Amino acid sequence: MILKKDNLRFGLLLGLVAPVISLFIYYFVKFSSVSFGEFMSFLHVHRDQITAVSVPCLVLNIALFTYYINSHKDHTAKGIFAATLIYAILALLFKFI
Repeated sequence: MILKKDNLRFGLLLGLVAPVISLFIYYFVKFSSVSFGEFMSFLHVHRDQITAVSVPCLVLNIALFTYYINSHKDHTAKGIFAATLIYAILALLFKFI
């Protein structure tokens, strides 16, 4: 199975894709009454809400990281962790810039 790999690049890929999937899930659960463009415009105007959106989006990364650490797939876990840090730093930059 593909999720059994222990590869840094695979971890980075998982860590970069999972928050995007989570963002769409968050959008459909919380903001489905508006278009996705309006949702993104809302985040652009209300930068204080970026943290409220980014934290749930990174929850899937936390679950993936925990799974790979417990499965002793340390290279994949490192990739997921690195991608999570990238997303967290970008969220802070978007919030304050």
